[in-house]
Amino acid sequence: MPEPKVASFPAIRGALKFYQIASIITGVMLLLLLAEMVLKYTPIHLELFAGGSGGPLWFAGVLAGPDCQWWSLFAPWTNSCEMTSLGDGVNLSLFILVAHGWFYVVYLFACFRVWSLMRWPFPRFILLALGGIVPLLSFFMEAIVAREVKTYLSTREAAEASAPATEGVR
Repeated sequence: MPEPKVASFPAIRGALKFYQIASIITGVMLLLLLAEMVLKYTPIHLELFAGGSGGPLWFAGVLAGPDCQWWSLFAPWTNSCEMTSLGDGVNLSLFILVAHGWFYVVYLFACFRVWSLMRWPFPRFILLALGGIVPLLSFFMEAIVAREVKTYLSTREAAEASAPATEGVR
């Protein structure tokens, strides 16, 4: 497996910082999305709204259609369920959904940048990408990747610094 060039170490550090920030934002957005989905698609049937008739921040009911069973929203090929929001104002639940989706694209770019600069094998990229869709995984991956990359960079820099000293002894 090819190793990163020493000249790319500053770019790797920048990519790692960008990945760490994107990973934390994506993880938080994913947890918010998970909470939103639990509120909306379980028998609770609520959505979060800002403004409108309920005040600055409030939960509005969601009316499930006649074909809706609580399990039908999670089972494959049973998505004929119509859900109608009863709130007015800005639908923050929908905003969380869209924001996570778009930020996941940014997160994928950050993953790709670290992966390509570190010259890791492709399955590693898949694992990094899963961090944005598996709840809590992005937090664990962020810690693991940061520790691994920083250790690798410091080890390689120490080896590069000591290499000229041993060549001069000959």
